[in-house]
Amino acid sequence: MTSPTPIAGDRNLGRKRMSVRGRVLFFVVAWAIVLTPFLWWRSTWFGLALTDRDLDQYFHDQQNPRRIQHALAQVSERMRQHDATVTRWYPELVQLASSPVEEIRNTDAWIMGQDTSRPEFHQALLGMLNDAAPLVRNNAALSLVRFGDDSGHAQLREMLQPARVVAPQPGRVTELAKPGTAIRQTGVIAKLQTASGSIEVRAPIPGRLRSLAVERGAAVEAGRELGMIDPGPAQVWEALRALYLVGRKDDLPLIAPYKTNLVNFPEKVRDQAAETERAILERGR
Repeated sequence: MTSPTPIAGDRNLGRKRMSVRGRVLFFVVAWAIVLTPFLWWRSTWFGLALTDRDLDQYFHDQQNPRRIQHALAQVSERMRQHDATVTRWYPELVQLASSPVEEIRNTDAWIMGQDTSRPEFHQALLGMLNDAAPLVRNNAALSLVRFGDDSGHAQLREMLQPARVVAPQPGRVTELAKPGTAIRQTGVIAKLQTASGSIEVRAPIPGRLRSLAVERGAAVEAGRELGMIDPGPAQVWEALRALYLVGRKDDLPLIAPYKTNLVNFPEKVRDQAAETERAILERGR
């Protein structure tokens, strides 16, 4: 006599059911997997609208630079919308010109150029032309042009030229990026083994690594050139737009290379170079 075929439910009778505690733990873990990316995205997205109270808190959160950047982005948006109440935070913008965080100073320099009616912004931007960070100096020079001030002319010229990467400390080169590599802002160019440990040498500007001046294994002193970075298309385009207004005849040799079809450069850069050259020649100086 054959035994009856077990039904589906019978096959599961011997399996141990998950405990209530196990089911709760499983739910919590699954929810965290979904929630964590959302919370990370929310914390890094500057488009989230902030209330006036939020802005006051974010501007004074010195332990969280991302919050300050978020507040700056929101103030910038209100400025573009011609919101008169935004002047309430203008003193914060002036104060942040001396922030110890480069990214904050960089954003701040750009935003202060959005309201050219403020002499305190003009004065702060003039001081930022002496900032240690090239990108801060770049944005200060660009914003000053909006004020009709060409005090940053030398910096605008620098934006069209390769940037030197130097060793911040003495040490031995352990790693190097390859020439021709596209470099993002603060991308790693080299690693050095120093007396205090391994350090990363980062790019002062985004662009493309043009050349190296050292080889792996070389001993270098502080200030030794490690390589050169060609500026990226966005930086070049902004400099050309500014020089369209304040450029001089002696800028033409720096502009000329960008009139050609450069690899990895969009056509708008070539067009802007031609327009900038034409404007300078028409000014005749």
